[in-house]
This record gives sequence, C-alpha cells and structure tokens, in this order.
Amino acid sequence: MLKAVILIGGPQKGTRFRPLSLDTPKPLFPIAGLPLIQHHIAACANLEECKEILIIGSYPTSIMAQFVTDMQKEYRLIIRYLHEFMPLGTGGGLYHFRDQVRAGNPSAFFLLNGDVCADFPLKELWKFHEGKPNALVTIMGTEATRQQSVYYGCMVREMNTNAVTHYVEKPKSYVSTLINCGLYVCSLLVFQIMAEAFQRKQDSFYNGNGQGSPGYMSWEQDVLSPLAGTNKLYALQVTNWWSQVKTAGSAVYANRHYLELHQNKSSEALCKILPDVFIHPTAIVDSTAVIGPNVSIGAGVTIKAGVRIKESIILNNATVHEHSLVMYSVVGQDSTVGEWSRVEGTPSDPDPNKPFAKMDNTPLFNNDGRLNPSVTILGAGVTVPAERILLNSIVLPHKHLTRSYKNEIIL
Repeated sequence: MLKAVILIGGPQKGTRFRPLSLDTPKPLFPIAGLPLIQHHIAACANLEECKEILIIGSYPTSIMAQFVTDMQKEYRLIIRYLHEFMPLGTGGGLYHFRDQVRAGNPSAFFLLNGDVCADFPLKELWKFHEGKPNALVTIMGTEATRQQSVYYGCMVREMNTNAVTHYVEKPKSYVSTLINCGLYVCSLLVFQIMAEAFQRKQDSFYNGNGQGSPGYMSWEQDVLSPLAGTNKLYALQVTNWWSQVKTAGSAVYANRHYLELHQNKSSEALCKILPDVFIHPTAIVDSTAVIGPNVSIGAGVTIKAGVRIKESIILNNATVHEHSLVMYSVVGQDSTVGEWSRVEGTPSDPDPNKPFAKMDNTPLFNNDGRLNPSVTILGAGVTVPAERILLNSIVLPHKHLTRSYKNEIIL
C-alpha cells in the first residue's frame, strides 16, 4: 500500500498570486478546468497501490471541506484534510501529522508540493525508489539553466548510483543545473531523521531564549540537506514537463500545458475552437466566437457574439460581451468585459531559445518602480465598460473601471 501527502501551505503564502487568491485559495484555483491540486489527486488516483491522500495546510477546514468531499466521491479514495494549528513549514506539518501518514503501515508515501504542475510520473518515480534499498527519500529532478538554477533546490548526484551527494536550497552561487521538482517518494524511516531534526529545533529554541518557532521545520533545509551524502537520498532526473505556479502568469502557462495533456477531455462547443480548449458544460458560448488556443472557460460563463479569446483563463460566471478581445489574461469570477473592449497582457513564458529554461517568476515591480509586463488580471466582480482598453494591468476585486489603463494596478 502507498499513500500520498500534498503540502498546500496556507493563506499567508501565495501573496504573489493576488488578487486571484483573495477569493479562491491558490490550491483550489482552476487550471485547465480543474482545481490546481486536483491534478495531483488525479495522478495519485491513477496508481492502484495508492489508497489514501492526505492534504496538509493551514487553510481553515471550512474552506477545504467541500473540495475534499467532492474529491472523495469522484475518485473513490480516502482523502483527508489535516489542518495545521499554525504554519509549520514544509517539514513541520508533515512531522506533526506523522502518525496519520504511518497509519496502516504503507510501504512508502509520495510527498507533493501543492504549487507544482507536471505530467506526474509517479509510477516511474516509485519503481526507481523501490530499486534503491537504502533510499529514505527519492527526489524527482529536472534540468534548469545555469542562471535560473539558483532559484530552486540544487543537487549534485553520483552518476552511477544517482545518490545525491550535495543538496542546497536556493544557493547564493551556482551549484548544479539539476533542480528539485518538489515531488518525492519517502520511506517511513524518514521520520527518524525528522525526529532528530525536530530535536535540534527544540534544543535551539530553548537554548536561544525562545527565538523562532520550535515546531517549524523546513523539509529542504532540515531534512534533505543533512541526508545528502549518506547514500539515503537519491534523485531521478526526468524530462517531463514541469513548472511551478507562483504568479498569475505561471497559471496561464500551466493552463496551456495541462490542456495539452488532457486534450481528449476538452469540451466541445458550437463555436470555432483552436485547440487546446476547456469549456465547462454550463458555459454559454456564441457560435460566432473564436476561442483558443489554450483557453479555459469556467462554469456559468457567457461568451457573446464575435468575441475572440486566446491564452486566457475565464473564471466562473464571468461575461464577455460582443466583439471583445481577451488575450494573455485572467478574468475573475463574476467579472464583466464590455462590448468592443480589449483586455490584453504580456506572455511570461520561458525563453524558447534556452534549453531547459523555466518560468521567470519576476517581481511585480522592476528596479525603476514600474510594473513589470505580465498577464492582465481582473479580480472578482470587476466591470470593464464598453470600448475600453486594458493592457498589462492588475485590477483588484469589485472595481468599476471608468477609462482605459496601461501598466497600472487599479486599487
């Protein structure tokens, strides 16, 4: 038997995802028609050996309860949400709920970060882990550019055995182009290593006059780094698509790839579609609209005559009126785009001319204090009047625009 643990953090995290996360928690934000972590759950459910999925985070239970119920019904698996009483870090929450993970004595468990998107090769990762009798943890790794690698966990491995000899989380200088994807297979014996790390945290807390939090533990720094070089930490390098969802721009990028992975599941509509597109069955799309490529349209959305949408996500109950254009944008739930309006952002894709390039999660502002060009975001309940242009801008929820904007944040 196997289990899976999905780490989703809490409302204190994901600030770069605002204003989208003001109404919908980032783990539940729809990408390619499914909540972000439902892609994780679907991948785990495809493994017959996986019998239980535990979701660990500090979001209130009331926010997650309905989602968990829906997932249990859809995948017929034991799925539970374990609420951290306070943010405990990437390792602290896992260690706090160690008895829940160990219950039933699974042979191993998957550990997945909730903000990654991938063509999850879980079976391949599990088989690789099984072939390493000494392995406590196996990391899924991928290649990055030399310049971008320092923004991720970097590892050096022994080429013949794939044992990780050195691991540094977000190093100050170049270590390796092999980076951590945030997907792991773990033996239950890893909790012994975590117990030692937890004890060091306790000793530090009480010897340091109560500085810091005794329960807070970093999986990467307190567990993976000490394991490197002990022949108990291994890495499987894959070439599958992988990305993180840190910003709205990365959500649009992930939307494109998930649509490609699940293209046979996309809905059909009586309009012109340029694949790949997801249209919710309850959405109303005029036959003269042109949708795609890489568009997701949520429940209850209305798309009227002559509308053109590409490389965008349209959230639930939004309305796009006649002859409007939406490109490289996220239109929030219950928002309205007036007729003959143009809502357009700038794609923030990886550099196609650099092999192994990843998404650049650039800061909101550049060194001159100007807004960095990215996708345009309409928060929930925003109204864009007729014949307005909105370029490279972010609009907070429930705003009624009165003019056109370019490179601005509308508060």
